[in-house]
Amino acid sequence: MARSTTVERKTKETDISVILNLDGTGKGEIHTGIGFFDHMLEGFSKHGFFDLKVKVTGDLNVDGHHTVEDTGIVLGQAIKNALGDKVGIKRYGYFILPMDDALALCSIDLCGRPYFDFDCTFTAEMVGGLATELVKEFFYAVSYSAGMNLHIKMLSGENNHHMIEAMFKSFAKALDEAVMKDERITDVLSTKGSL
Repeated sequence: MARSTTVERKTKETDISVILNLDGTGKGEIHTGIGFFDHMLEGFSKHGFFDLKVKVTGDLNVDGHHTVEDTGIVLGQAIKNALGDKVGIKRYGYFILPMDDALALCSIDLCGRPYFDFDCTFTAEMVGGLATELVKEFFYAVSYSAGMNLHIKMLSGENNHHMIEAMFKSFAKALDEAVMKDERITDVLSTKGSL
């Protein structure tokens, strides 16, 4: 059974469509209107082996906040929908990813309970067309919409581009591990019997 979904969300601020296949090959087609954000989501798709199509029309005449946050909300919903009942998945995933000077840690629990912890201080206000403060907003939105426990920690780094890219790629690798099926798990990986 394919673990894929389409989620659409339209408000007065944004119009977003996300198509996600958790069992893809890493094909990304991203159009958010923010070039650097597109690049990060393309990296997420490629390194997580997720097929991902994202189309966003947002109020970029205001700023990038609504576009980035709402994309996080819709991507989180897509992850949740694609996972379905979570039977057979590993549930946990983590990865420590280097990118030149940057070293990012990401740890995930697909437990159904949202929690987010973010430990990173940026030294630049913008990278390309993306405000660095929106990186935290994006991951917060993903974690709460998906119902995942998500921890992201920058262990070291100086270059803000490298730091953000390491975060997105470590998130991809950790999520890939967490959604992976394990034949030893015949139900859900919880003593409660549900996630």
